[in-house]
Amino acid sequence: MKKSDFHYDLPEALIAQAPLAERSASRLMVVPPAPAAFDDRHVRDLPELLQPGDLLVFNDTRVIPARLFGQKASGGRVEILIERLLGAQQARAQIGASKSPKTGSRIALDAGGEAEVLGRDGEFYVLRFEIPEPLESWLLHAGHLPLPPYIQRAPGVDDRERYQTVFAREVGAVAAPTAGLHFDEPLLARLRERGVEFGHVTLHVGAGTFQPVRVDELSQHVMHREWLNVGAGLVEQVQRTRAAGGRVIAVGTTVVRALETAMRDGQVQPFSGETRIFILPGYRIRSVDAMVTNFHLPESTLLMMISAFAGKQRVFDAYAHAIEQQYRFFSYGDAMLLYPAPD
Repeated sequence: MKKSDFHYDLPEALIAQAPLAERSASRLMVVPPAPAAFDDRHVRDLPELLQPGDLLVFNDTRVIPARLFGQKASGGRVEILIERLLGAQQARAQIGASKSPKTGSRIALDAGGEAEVLGRDGEFYVLRFEIPEPLESWLLHAGHLPLPPYIQRAPGVDDRERYQTVFAREVGAVAAPTAGLHFDEPLLARLRERGVEFGHVTLHVGAGTFQPVRVDELSQHVMHREWLNVGAGLVEQVQRTRAAGGRVIAVGTTVVRALETAMRDGQVQPFSGETRIFILPGYRIRSVDAMVTNFHLPESTLLMMISAFAGKQRVFDAYAHAIEQQYRFFSYGDAMLLYPAPD
């Protein structure tokens, strides 16, 4: 299977550059198994599309302002994108510079203080920060929000709130779990009234999510690492839901990634640690019965994942419909309610 098998042409005008004024006003394409027709709805219609006893599983990770700028001793400009906090004063990060910095070199940060390059960790660098407070709290006022590269504008004041889910609580992501961005408090209240239950996992979305697949032969692709936690409480919720005949519905591909990593002997089990799971057609997703997901980039591992879930042809037919109907794509775009291909 090749990366080029997952290419599609997207008009640039359909890449959403900003969120809508109301989170739940985004459009929602319902994609049942073929040959049923696609249904063009809105996210605010979810309460009537779900059933009492269904379990919506959200990713409660919180995005940190993870982008920093600085200058090498030579005068060269540097951009730092923190991938993961490694304690009070250290982090793993991507570094953008005209020449790769050497171990032991220092970067003067525009926000004050310095970062020392301790070494490499694969495609990332390990940095130690010399700043007056713990890195996590310092970033809250010194860092810049890392909007995805296809959003071609600088982050604004509104992005601090809108590029964050309303249920974000566990600090550590450098990108938002974007399917969750569609949910606001009025919608969550209506879902509760409908009898839909909520559960949470944590998966800290890393900078690797922005990295393109660099090989055409997918068997040679090395997936990026991300940290996750699937707690015992969520596992109990999944078991109760299934026992009562309800459905487990993932809000976003990060939830699917977390739950599939936590599968043991055909059941979701408590799990905390890293994952490099790579889901593509041929892999059968068993942890969820449906998913809410945004529209994904051509040739991305997320597009491959949803193709494994719903069937590649079904997904590409849905994307063609979305383009024809002028849906908005990617992080600040519209969403799908996707059902699995029949066994």
